[in-house]
Amino acid sequence: MSEARARRRARELALQGLYQRQLARHADREIASDLATSPGWAAADQVYFGELWRGVTSEYDALLGLVATKLDRKPAELAPVERALLVIGAWELTHRADIPWRAVIDEAIELAKAYGGTDGHRFVNAVLDKLVPELRASELTVAEGRR
Repeated sequence: MSEARARRRARELALQGLYQRQLARHADREIASDLATSPGWAAADQVYFGELWRGVTSEYDALLGLVATKLDRKPAELAPVERALLVIGAWELTHRADIPWRAVIDEAIELAKAYGGTDGHRFVNAVLDKLVPELRASELTVAEGRR
């Protein structure tokens, strides 16, 4: 399996975990343990999942606060899938400069199409796109300079 697919599966598991965390309010460690026994675990980049899961759960409130500055409504009013994807995307934009910002957004869009509401992918795209100038200004400047 390719690294990109394994990373996508790790993001998928993180999405499932955040969804469970929001709705069932289970402990982060319990959710991670459950995910490690799920059918998709073997196909996931487990190292990346661990880093992503620790990051999004330990920084959840701060990441949601960052996202909230780009919303036209309160984060609590968002669908759980879109809220989780925005937190994952915000974490990746903040902490994983090795992943191009376009890839971060593309991955979030694909997961929103697969798991979110009808137009959830457009919403996720718009919000993460608003974070790029703030979180990846230097990368954005380089990309614009190539045009």
